[in-house]
Amino acid sequence: MISALLSIFWIPLGGFLSFLVFISAINKSIGVRKAYVNLLLRIFEYGRVSIETASKENQTFSRNPKTDDKQGVQLVDDADSKEATNGVAPLITRDAVLLPQAQEPAPEKPVSSKKDEINFDFEKCLDYVKSGVEAIIEDDVTSRFEAEELKNWNMLTRTNRHYEFISWKITLIWMVGFFIRYVFLMPLRVLVCFVGVVWLTVCTAAVGYLKDGPYKRQVVNKVLSMCFGVLSSAISAVITYHNEENRPSSGICVANHTSPIDVLVLMCDSTYSLIGQRHGGFLGVLQRALARASPHIWFERGEAKDRHLVAERLKQHVSDPNNPPILIFPEGTCINNTSVMQFKKGSFEVGGVIYPVAIKYDPRFGDAFWNSAKYSMMQYLYMMMTSWAIVCDVWYLPPMYRQEGESAIDFANRVKSVIAKQGGLIDLVWDGQLKRMKPKKEWKEIQQVEFANRLKSDST
Repeated sequence: MISALLSIFWIPLGGFLSFLVFISAINKSIGVRKAYVNLLLRIFEYGRVSIETASKENQTFSRNPKTDDKQGVQLVDDADSKEATNGVAPLITRDAVLLPQAQEPAPEKPVSSKKDEINFDFEKCLDYVKSGVEAIIEDDVTSRFEAEELKNWNMLTRTNRHYEFISWKITLIWMVGFFIRYVFLMPLRVLVCFVGVVWLTVCTAAVGYLKDGPYKRQVVNKVLSMCFGVLSSAISAVITYHNEENRPSSGICVANHTSPIDVLVLMCDSTYSLIGQRHGGFLGVLQRALARASPHIWFERGEAKDRHLVAERLKQHVSDPNNPPILIFPEGTCINNTSVMQFKKGSFEVGGVIYPVAIKYDPRFGDAFWNSAKYSMMQYLYMMMTSWAIVCDVWYLPPMYRQEGESAIDFANRVKSVIAKQGGLIDLVWDGQLKRMKPKKEWKEIQQVEFANRLKSDST
């Protein structure tokens, strides 16, 4: 009896996995994931309308004064002070924080005969105090290392506003969605991920025995496209590629960095060599598997001598036209897909063509950002496999070349601005490594010198 039940269960499951590998091998899609995403969009829209309707009703009710019968005191609801978008109040209104007031022009003071005397007015530093308080409450850097805030509730993220209990219909949809994600999708995705990793390991090990040459490169391209296609099914990835005529075929490909999924997203469409920090655990298994089939560059972040060797190996890789393009994330760390932070100049000093790529995830279906300081890789995979889906757009931008007389830093900033503009991201000058280290002493000294110069100019 038990064996019959197991056979009934495993036969359709085996057929499903075989079909999944087959459509990945021929690089085709039957449109199930896109239809699933479109259905989710309709559900999200229904939820948004229901939440806004309930918020308006609450605001209308709160505008009617309520009186305490015992004390005769009028009760005031603060709902009107919140922003209209889903009733979410902004964390800080910057123009309202220590805003300097207009001052009457002070009477002219006689010029002092002492050369070293500085007339200091406290009002002159209020804008610095204002900026400091703003930075303490919500600065432009640390907020890039937290999950992106959503404009509308996606029936997935936790919220203290209890949107899931606004109406019985929303509650029912939320409960059904919870059941589907944790009871149906998550076990299936874990199984597909396991099959994909085993398939990738076996295939790359077999391809590694082939002799280097054009035939091996063709086989590697086909195998990796198939394996990453299977892995993309483990997170229900829906990826849209734009401007495919600019897809890199050699040289250096640079992209903004949100999570390790960035590699999967790009490898589903083309084959890349990778350069990055050597990892252990789950990522280490994938790195070793990929290294058997194609050339990659792994290094230890803390070894300065090894980094010089990496630069030399990068030049050697780019100089060989038979090598696939090498994929680099110049930010050096994961950013929450709202902005692009400082690009390291190393990959822009090598020379040759640079292929910029902009990647933008849709946070409504799941937050792809990996906060490595807060979550381990396994915790991150758990969150990915319990999300609705991973939906993103990829833009291949025209190749860029370093101009005559242009420094590597200026070239990196120019490429970064192009990526930020295309992806709708904020272009920041700050170093992403501020997630792990304190600001440099030189940065503080620059601000101190600027403030001192301003005091001297105001006193003259």
